Amino acid sequence: MAFINIGFGNIINTDKVVSIVTPDSAPAKRLVQKAKEDGNIIDATQGRRTRGIIVTDQHIVLSALLPDTIAGRTKDAQKEKEVEA
Repeated sequence: MAFINIGFGNIINTDKVVSIVTPDSAPAKRLVQKAKEDGNIIDATQGRRTRGIIVTDQHIVLSALLPDTIAGRTKDAQKEKEVEA
């Protein structure tokens, strides 16, 4: 199990991440809207602009970090996990 910082002290379990997408496309906007309606959204932007959407097993997480930044942190966490094993 590895955790990464997704901005402003918010941390997420990398084992639960399914994908990381940008919020610019229409399908991503529909995904966020549906999650809001269903109550499955976690807003970790701290009032900032949403720049990345993290899709997990059960929830949609909004982040103020770019998907590239989140992906880089995920890779770093996975490398650390492999070194420890």
